[in-house]
Amino acid sequence: MHATPGATTADILVIGAGAAGLFAATWAGRTAAAAGRPLGIVAVDGARKLGAKILVAGGGRCNVTHVAVTEADFAGSTPPAIRKVLRRFGVADTVRFFAAAGVAMKEEDTGKLFPVTDSARTVLEALVREAARVGGRLLHPARIARLDRDDTGFVATTDSGTFRAGRVILCTGGKSLPKSGSDGGGHELARGLGHTLTPPIVPALVPLLLPQDHWITALSGLTMPTELTLRAGGGRRLLATTGSTLCTHVGLSGPGVLDISRHWLVARHHDPAVTLTLNWLPGETSETVDQMLVEGQRRGPLSVLRERLPDRLARMLAHLAGVPATGDTPRDARKTLATLVAATPLPITGDRGFTVAEATAGGVPLAEVRLETMESRICPGLHLAGEVLDVDGRIGGFNFQWAWASGFVAGTAAAQAVLQSTAVENAGDTDAAGRETTS
Repeated sequence: MHATPGATTADILVIGAGAAGLFAATWAGRTAAAAGRPLGIVAVDGARKLGAKILVAGGGRCNVTHVAVTEADFAGSTPPAIRKVLRRFGVADTVRFFAAAGVAMKEEDTGKLFPVTDSARTVLEALVREAARVGGRLLHPARIARLDRDDTGFVATTDSGTFRAGRVILCTGGKSLPKSGSDGGGHELARGLGHTLTPPIVPALVPLLLPQDHWITALSGLTMPTELTLRAGGGRRLLATTGSTLCTHVGLSGPGVLDISRHWLVARHHDPAVTLTLNWLPGETSETVDQMLVEGQRRGPLSVLRERLPDRLARMLAHLAGVPATGDTPRDARKTLATLVAATPLPITGDRGFTVAEATAGGVPLAEVRLETMESRICPGLHLAGEVLDVDGRIGGFNFQWAWASGFVAGTAAAQAVLQSTAVENAGDTDAAGRETTS
């Protein structure tokens, strides 16, 4: 690798010092240390506040991972490709890593794993500490505005200087929470080196919006378990999620809504006629709800619903269905009520956007990456990890586990490649010296 005048040189440059980036830097350093040949590893980040996504995750507690993680918990690229990466660094590996770094985990009823400190800062501090311990240099804020490749490596340009490196690990994140530094800049760096991006790139794990005057907005603050079903314009069921739903003054939030949000946004891109419905009694159907109402007709529909639903929701549904306050309930009103309970249509108007979204759906396809090393098939020497890739998980620590797994693979592979390259160069120098002496 030739030096560039005035440039900071490194064997490995990690662009983005979030979860994936810090992990990649750490494992690159550990790999080099294990070989007894320390490398120059520099991690740069454009955000003023390092690790912002880590610090806000899980309500400030950081949901580090989940007790059970499989490829089925993710969307985007193909399940076999995602599985191949996840298997390289599993949940047990994550728990061991953080335990050794002084961060013990605890499992909650949902299967989520949090630090026993209930503080995301302990997670961030451990990551920074481990990267530094193996010789990683951390520089921020330093936003990479341009990334070029030549015959000898990469040249990364910032407002304050230039970096030259033999290999680069791109860990910039997607477009979610742009104040954290993941504002889509990494996507453009990848495109500049020949990569493509999957259409569409949309927010994931994001609250959804309803019309301003929709009746659900009047239930703001109500939280309860529901089932959401996404259907194609022709009626075919595409996906269903079950989880807690929060009614807000602008629409819907909560785990169930966040999980289905990316699917609704992507499906709408391809089929504008997709529909989303909400079942206030998961496991029931309009037929079983109707039967429930028939069997409880002496008590009245409102009384029946109050046994299973909050009072203000039950009243709202009965009102919308045209159920009379007293007297017999007409059959049509009862049927309408049963349908509303089991399949309330949701006229979603949009989402809260990347500034609120917890993840990004879409990115660089895994098909453009060698899964054994996370090295680009298009630009040799470039490795990619984390959310910049077309992989996003459901809520519950899955996106962090993808960051740990892909960061581990990218970091170890990048270091191994540099070590092998320098070993070959040294062997060549020795051989040349030997021939020269002999002659």
